[in-house]
Amino acid sequence: MSWSSEEKKKRQHRAPIAEAMRKYAEDGALAFHTPGHKQGIGAHPLLRELVTAQGLREEVSLMEELDDLHGPEGCIREAQELAAELYGADAAYFMVNGTTGAIHVMFMAALRPGDVVLLPRNAHRSMTGGVVLAGAQPVFLPPEMDEDMGIAMGLSPETVEQAVREHPEAKALAVVSPTYYGVASHLAAIADILHSHGMLLLVDEAHGAHLRFSDALPPQAMDAGADMAAQSTHKLLGSMTQSSMLLVRKGRVDMERVRAASSLLQTTSPNQLLLASLDIARLQMAEKGEELVGRAVLLAEELRAFVNGIRGLHSFGRERMGTPGAAGLDVTKVTVSFRGLGLSGAEAERILRHVYKVQCELADAYQVLFILSYADTRRELEYLKAALGDMADRYRKEKEFALECDFPKIPVQRISPREAFFSSSHGVGFDSSIGRISAEQVMFYPPGIPVLCPGEEITEACVSYVRRMQALGLKLVGPRDLKLHEIQVMK
Repeated sequence: MSWSSEEKKKRQHRAPIAEAMRKYAEDGALAFHTPGHKQGIGAHPLLRELVTAQGLREEVSLMEELDDLHGPEGCIREAQELAAELYGADAAYFMVNGTTGAIHVMFMAALRPGDVVLLPRNAHRSMTGGVVLAGAQPVFLPPEMDEDMGIAMGLSPETVEQAVREHPEAKALAVVSPTYYGVASHLAAIADILHSHGMLLLVDEAHGAHLRFSDALPPQAMDAGADMAAQSTHKLLGSMTQSSMLLVRKGRVDMERVRAASSLLQTTSPNQLLLASLDIARLQMAEKGEELVGRAVLLAEELRAFVNGIRGLHSFGRERMGTPGAAGLDVTKVTVSFRGLGLSGAEAERILRHVYKVQCELADAYQVLFILSYADTRRELEYLKAALGDMADRYRKEKEFALECDFPKIPVQRISPREAFFSSSHGVGFDSSIGRISAEQVMFYPPGIPVLCPGEEITEACVSYVRRMQALGLKLVGPRDLKLHEIQVMK
């Protein structure tokens, strides 16, 4: 159906899923169906307090009014159509197992066993999971590095062009944009390269659900030519944790495979509160998105300027953009380096959390990351500014913090991640595992960039890097033994 612009605007100011849930709850039907708490009647007082009595009355699913995520014909279908319209996509799929689930759907829809897929090494662990599920063969590409800050940026078009020449058999490139630190890749140029060779552009846009609502931010992936993009609506907008969207462009993508993969990988009992929160988050952006995201941009820029006025602190900004792998910056991600104070990022995070009651998003060797979202106001900004100013006065050390520990080169892939996942393995001492083939992922989270993937040869540089990061107190995830006394290797 074709809608006029005025009709589209009016349609956007509804929340079909939330409306259907309220209608069912108010109908008064006696519940001889799941969930077991029977619309809150049997809920423990702690659960009623946590979710609210009204939320529990509406926490039902699969009734005719509430539609079916796996074959939507009613309110869920309408809500997904409204999301696709607002985000400029041809289709939107609601995800109740996070952007990890959306990325797995992308891989399963776009790839078949044995297909080659190009990936940046700073890909989130969910991409490795997608490779395992699809049975694909990954070719890892080196992202551009900012050596001063010690962080990975995006992929350059030149790196993509070279990879396409060397691997013309590849079916797709999956890229992270923006990165955890807010750096956006040259997506439009990359899309042109890939499409001219018959390849798909898949984007992990977990940290970009808000980009479409401010001209001061990089363009979102759908507007830059992506074929599919997975967005964490819960990370930067107003849906509940674990709820995300997969946006799809018709033409090069098999839409039926997307639908089938989504149905295969998602629960048959989706939580209606999560679905409604996605619908309401979309409604909120339709109503006031530009105003709210615009406020976050202004507050973030003020914070960045304040930080750069304090001796010993530094926050990079747009001055580092326009280089290979860095087309633009999501300025609402404010990365603050504490090395000039003599502190590691991990030390700074602990001080902020336990002395100033400020929790940052992540800490790496040198920096911490603050995310300013549409929800932040001047009150939160002024508190954070006061904390950082006081911290610079009280915790300054005589020497700048320095660490000689570059991220190791990409190890050699000896067998595919899927083969490694399903093969027999056993534990050996990590420090003496050099030359063995890892059966596990090893990474520090956040940001979740693999040091080792299943099927890769363990190198001395990998072992050294892990031990240095552990000494800083960063959180290791992936392996069975989280202290890495032992690592699982192929037999």
